[in-house]
Amino acid sequence: MIKQIIAFFICILLYAATVSAQSAVATPAENLKTKWFREARFGMFIHWGLFAQHAGTYKEKKYYGISEWLQERAKIPAKEYEKFAAEFNPVDFNAAQWVSFAKASGIKYIVITAKHHEGFAMFKSMASAFNIVDATPYKKDPMKELAAECKKAGIRLGFYYSQFQDWHEPNGGGNDWDFDNTKKDYPVYYATKAIPQIKELLTNYGDLGLIWFDTPGDMTQEQSKEFLKKVKDWQPNCLVSSRVGNGLGDYTDFGDGEVPAGVVKGPWEAIFTHNDSWGYSSFDNNFKTPKEIIRLLTTISSKGGNLLLNIGPMANGKIPDLSQKYFLETGKWLIKNGQSIYGTTCSLIKPQPWGVTTNKPGKLFIHIFQSPLNGKITIPVKGLTLLSVYWLSNKKPVAAAMKSTGLQLQLPPLLPDTRDAVVVVEYSGTIVENYDTPEVWSRQYPEFYLLPDYATVKGNATISTVTYSHYFGDWKHAVCIKNLQSPTDEVSFDIQVKEKGDYKITLEYAADKNSEGEEGILEIAGQQFPFQVLKTGEYDEWKPLSWIRQTVAILSVTQPRLYTLKIKPARAGRELFNLKRIIAEPVE
Repeated sequence: MIKQIIAFFICILLYAATVSAQSAVATPAENLKTKWFREARFGMFIHWGLFAQHAGTYKEKKYYGISEWLQERAKIPAKEYEKFAAEFNPVDFNAAQWVSFAKASGIKYIVITAKHHEGFAMFKSMASAFNIVDATPYKKDPMKELAAECKKAGIRLGFYYSQFQDWHEPNGGGNDWDFDNTKKDYPVYYATKAIPQIKELLTNYGDLGLIWFDTPGDMTQEQSKEFLKKVKDWQPNCLVSSRVGNGLGDYTDFGDGEVPAGVVKGPWEAIFTHNDSWGYSSFDNNFKTPKEIIRLLTTISSKGGNLLLNIGPMANGKIPDLSQKYFLETGKWLIKNGQSIYGTTCSLIKPQPWGVTTNKPGKLFIHIFQSPLNGKITIPVKGLTLLSVYWLSNKKPVAAAMKSTGLQLQLPPLLPDTRDAVVVVEYSGTIVENYDTPEVWSRQYPEFYLLPDYATVKGNATISTVTYSHYFGDWKHAVCIKNLQSPTDEVSFDIQVKEKGDYKITLEYAADKNSEGEEGILEIAGQQFPFQVLKTGEYDEWKPLSWIRQTVAILSVTQPRLYTLKIKPARAGRELFNLKRIIAEPVE
């Protein structure tokens, strides 16, 4: 069965890459139905279930990685796993406190695991006694309380439901250590548990914002359609995630921890967890800092998507301290800067050395991640009449002027916020979508990157995502240039070099033994810089992927102007590498 699960994740990633490449555009009907979703931008995922009881440890063994898969990883028999329920008593759960925390964090919608792969319902269910009311000493339905508090606070509520995988049921997907896969009757499971429980969720908890399905596995297109139809029958306005399977759903969810290449038009969501596990793990302390959350949220918003960021509550119902602290700090930033996130549309220009942009009618939000040494930044937009330019957080004016090269700002030495300082430009006129402007190299920045997202490729060269993991289920994704195999395969970037001087050029890539020793050429300014590919390690999507930074050129610029940088193989042979990015650094 593990092969089926792996195949499912590969299908999800391929589907996500296809949507990204095509920049899918929403239809008018989708626009109306998903309006709230597209304006929300920031959601909270909550993974809570029996898996929290053991917090990643079983029989004194720590299972590093995603703790909600403990039963599958430890191959715990379903009958033994049932006993976990007798210990599960979240007496410290307080729905009002959870929702108050979410609201203070700037969250606009919550998605919580009503039933994960373990098969345990975190709500009262007549379809299965394996639920929090009937099987635990807690005897209460936390989803009822959560739904009521979300309604009071004006936060949309969504339920996660694992529609195919159910390790507790003989006919459910996933459990091949207790049950014979060849004897499973999935339609029986759908008819007797999955669909009845989905009906309970859609009829007993008020209006829902969405149902978040997951891992469709062996579901046929007709079965996915039936699930989608049932949801719409019970709640016509309830959105359905793309993980209902078979290319269906109201919006797209990309791979766990994946930000797609470039701008994606149409409703979509990037899903990340706050540390490395979705369920609570007592020993996972790799929490994203407020700076990392803010920049992740901003970057995803600039590409037109939502960030659904997960927390894993403890078995007693408490939220881990660092999740509370860092989410609330993000909320403080959003109190001052939320106008640049909520209800915005994607950036109309590519990312710049200083940061990214988001938009509203008549307003351009400039998110500054790093300020150049001279404080001068240029935004490649033209033909605007400036009405007002100011910091969003304190409303103080920012010096600005329209130049022939674009909108130029003069920033002060000290920014209002070094994590993301937002300048608001109120204007009349039209900003034209333009992702083809040259990249900028300037000695005013310590280093800058050429990313595959907006590269030009020729021949067999492609831009696609490479997926790997650090721990079990801790998926990582890197957009890369691939399939450079002959001199006719090429990747190129147009670069506007602002100042003369020397620039060190470094390639960051991964390569296995099949690429080791292959030779490539970096071309720029009429010069060719040869390099030999170094082996970084063998690729295994279930293991970490090693990247190397290899300096291949020092470019001496005597005349600041437009240049084209190209990379291609020196001769026909094997693929060069998975090229993650090109790094340029001014030589001091």
